Amino acid sequence: MYSILKDLNLGKWVKKRPNSKFFSSLCSDIISQQLSDKAATTIYERFLALIPGKKVTPEVVLSLSDDNLRKAGMSWSKASYVKNIAVATKSGELDLSALPKMPDDEVIQELIKVKGIGTWTAEMFLIFSLGREDVYSHGDQGLRTAITKLYNLKHPTRSRIEKIIKRWSPYRSYGCIALWHSLDTAKK
Repeated sequence: MYSILKDLNLGKWVKKRPNSKFFSSLCSDIISQQLSDKAATTIYERFLALIPGKKVTPEVVLSLSDDNLRKAGMSWSKASYVKNIAVATKSGELDLSALPKMPDDEVIQELIKVKGIGTWTAEMFLIFSLGREDVYSHGDQGLRTAITKLYNLKHPTRSRIEKIIKRWSPYRSYGCIALWHSLDTAKK
């Protein structure tokens, strides 16, 4: 997947290889919710600066004060969600090592049990952490915007979008990356 993206000169998306550091990846995904890439990156870097050696573990996250997480730029709810993931992981309620062996729908169901992880976050985890190739996030506004522009649609319904992306299967994740890239390119 990533060599194709590189050949297509899709810039920053090439760097988004599957990330086996699942806990830190989920923390990053929580921080990224409803933020621009730039804002999310800034806040995540501030979050990492709070952590000695930048090794993000449940124990380290639980040792951070909510005030420090807020100073890094997280909302109260995101600080709470990151700690929820830490508690669930540390207690064994969420077994991150089991996720790579599960089908996509089971990964989503397992992740959304944790308060703060919704379907969008679980889908981003599938694409960018597990490297799953056939994921499309209907809840991603950027994807909806890109499809609307690309196909010259006014208000595409979910079923209309589903008809479009069905042709991309089993590589819908690549389609997502190309759509996000098209939005980045349009901004320049």
